[in-house]
Amino acid sequence: MQLMTTVLPLAGLWVAMMITVGDAYWITLILSVPAAAFLVRLFIIQHDCGHRSFFRSRGLNDKLGALIGVMTLTPHAYWRQAHNTHHATCGNLTKRGIGDVNVLTVKEYVNLPKWKRMVYRAYRNPMTILGVGPIYLFFIKYRLPLDLIRSQPKLLVSVMGTNLGILGAVTGLGYAFGFLEVLMVQLPVSLIASATGVWLFYVQHQFERTFWKEERDWDFYAASVLASSFYDLPKLLNWFTGCIGIHHIHHLSNRIPNYRLSACLNDMPELRQVNRIGLRDSLSCFKLALWDEARQRLISFRTLTRSRRQSR
Repeated sequence: MQLMTTVLPLAGLWVAMMITVGDAYWITLILSVPAAAFLVRLFIIQHDCGHRSFFRSRGLNDKLGALIGVMTLTPHAYWRQAHNTHHATCGNLTKRGIGDVNVLTVKEYVNLPKWKRMVYRAYRNPMTILGVGPIYLFFIKYRLPLDLIRSQPKLLVSVMGTNLGILGAVTGLGYAFGFLEVLMVQLPVSLIASATGVWLFYVQHQFERTFWKEERDWDFYAASVLASSFYDLPKLLNWFTGCIGIHHIHHLSNRIPNYRLSACLNDMPELRQVNRIGLRDSLSCFKLALWDEARQRLISFRTLTRSRRQSR
């Protein structure tokens, strides 16, 4: 049912965009917004396939995930490995670096050379996170993600298979409808969807009262609940995002498919107020950039500057 209510509307919107792209491109751009929303929902299904929770069959999860990966520009096996590493190390300061948004502690940041501090500030800028970041991740890095491939060469098969699938789809659609037209239709959809996906992931872990510990003090169950937010979205947005905002429960048990997360939350009402973030609240997460080990919270660059001035 989730596949039908996601793929069919997405296909219908794509056809409508192809019809309007030549004579009324403004309509095409308007339609790209709901099309991107359905593409995000499709990525959530791929996400569940990555945890092998969407179907009971491991093979069906892997096959559907690989197929969806062509549409989401995400090599499934590579992403599954990186994302499951993120689940296994979430909130662990000692094992940062794979599948995460890069976070520095206050001490690490202060001890950096000035030019590296400037690079980190540019990296944590909202324009980078929602603009440059998604383009680099989905259009460049995922075409040849060298970080894990160096240690696990077998993942190259997934990456190259996805690249060939994308090339085949673009070639077929290009010859059928025109290469420029296909680009004009698909590019805004992919850009909006990728930025939305990055935003969701960011809010799910980059909030003030999140959880970070060194390996010796780290606990999987505490990190699962406390290092992940409950992004309490309006019903329509919750539907398009496959309830992935119930992220603390998802991290506690990633074998729960997205279509069961709401039922789990209803069965554990005490988790409704744990790290709850509303849509308006989430906007303030952008200013947070550094983990303050003394305060046990994420702080902004401005807060750090003010604290250092007061200490003088």
